[in-house]
Amino acid sequence: VQLQASGGGLVQPGGSLRLSCAVSGYTLSSVTIGWFCQAPGKEREGVSYIGRNAVRTFYASSMKGRFTISRDNAKNTVYLQMNSLKAEDTAVYYCAASRGNLIASSWYHERSFDYWGQGTLVTVSS
Repeated sequence: VQLQASGGGLVQPGGSLRLSCAVSGYTLSSVTIGWFCQAPGKEREGVSYIGRNAVRTFYASSMKGRFTISRDNAKNTVYLQMNSLKAEDTAVYYCAASRGNLIASSWYHERSFDYWGQGTLVTVSS
């Protein structure tokens, strides 16, 4: 499985970005997807997660209400819509795939995921 994250860039505070995670080498409907971010000098942390049928979604508390995760299985792509961006959202964002269905207590653990893509940098600054 290969994952390709894209869509990062420079945006002003309060702005929006949409990240994409393109999955290849595997049918997207067979895996679940998480987004993680790593800010400078900090550990990587879970941002959001989406289950196979998109019914199950989870968000980090600091992103809830501002970020929306979605998936298009026909396009083998998962999206992360990020609105009302703040300076503290500045980080490298990674997408990851899990062969399992994760639950509220497991989705934000890196060890729950089997495959990782390269990151895309999001910079929120005026």
